Amino acid sequence: MVVRTQICNFSGFRIYPGHGSTFVRSDGKVFVFASLKCKSSFHMRRKPASLNWTYIYRRLNRKGQEEQEKKRTRRRAVKTVQKPVEGASIEVLRAKRQSQRPQVRTAARAAALKEIKTRQQSGGAGSGSKAKK
Repeated sequence: MVVRTQICNFSGFRIYPGHGSTFVRSDGKVFVFASLKCKSSFHMRRKPASLNWTYIYRRLNRKGQEEQEKKRTRRRAVKTVQKPVEGASIEVLRAKRQSQRPQVRTAARAAALKEIKTRQQSGGAGSGSKAKK
């Protein structure tokens, strides 16, 4: 046997047949309440999201979700196949990847710094002449 239930317009609770009360506003809209507490809170214009016993509050603040079954995350195998990009072959891409490794990068940076220092030492007087003008 299927029991037809209604939902409380204020709290969100299930209302079984023979329970709750109905309020019909002057514009014809029908409100169903689970209890007198819900009905009086509605007439006092309280916000159900600010009352921690309502379903709306509990849903907004993620209360009681430990009981719900969590979705299982599926780990997918990552494909490690390298494909050539238009205009560059796989060999070029591999060479670029090698040059972007941290050890290669630090070595290149050190070589560039040495070159700059040697340039400054050999032409030290030349660089100061621009500042005097």
